[in-house]
Amino acid sequence: MSLADRNVLSGALLGLGVAAFVDEVVFHQLLHWHHFYDRSTPAAGLVSDGLFHAFSWFATVASLFLFADLRRRAAVDPARWWGGLLTGAGGFQLYDGTIQHKILQLHQIRYGVNVTPYDWAWNIAAVLLIAAGVVLLVRARRAA
Repeated sequence: MSLADRNVLSGALLGLGVAAFVDEVVFHQLLHWHHFYDRSTPAAGLVSDGLFHAFSWFATVASLFLFADLRRRAAVDPARWWGGLLTGAGGFQLYDGTIQHKILQLHQIRYGVNVTPYDWAWNIAAVLLIAAGVVLLVRARRAA
């Protein structure tokens, strides 16, 4: 894997990890809007949240190991790294909003309300993150 690809991967893993972490802490723990898996008992929902939280930290730690290696090699490319981070965060959010919420119906953003505005806001934010990341990645490729 090239150093350019390692920059993108490190950023993408951190973006994915941070987006998953924020989702889990804010919407699952603080607001209590849903669990990762809401189609069973509350106990199963808590276990699924724990596994989801562990996944977000594994992605974050892996990204930091890759970043440390890039720093050691003096090969950090900020544009590629930030492009990967934004794309990874947006990719996670879009996957969550479309696959987990709508196709697999593991959970909804919120229950007892009209979820349409929440869905639109969640997915539009995801697309904006991805678009910003792609712009940075394209600029970095052109500059190389």
